Amino acid sequence: MVPPGGPCCGQDRRRSLGCRPMSTPYQQYPQGVSDKSKMVAGILGILLGGFGVGRFYMGHTKIGVLQLVVTFVTCGFGALWGTIDGILILVNGGVDGQGRPLRD
Repeated sequence: MVPPGGPCCGQDRRRSLGCRPMSTPYQQYPQGVSDKSKMVAGILGILLGGFGVGRFYMGHTKIGVLQLVVTFVTCGFGALWGTIDGILILVNGGVDGQGRPLRD
């Protein structure tokens, strides 16, 4: 039973699929800024960069897979790419998968 004024503004529960979702009480970031953190992306890149984890976190799936493949093909030496990538993300910042700058 949906209380009056519930999630669908008092509509019958059977018709609730057409309702817009309620807004979430989470922190809202400024327009055009990613919800991903530059600090988290950089640390993940430094610690787990050979596995592409920093790039997966940022939403760059293709680069993450490429870092993973290079690490395995070079018997681990390709992990240097991910480490350097993580340092550069911490120093210069970066963008997420949608092209928005990472938040500080």
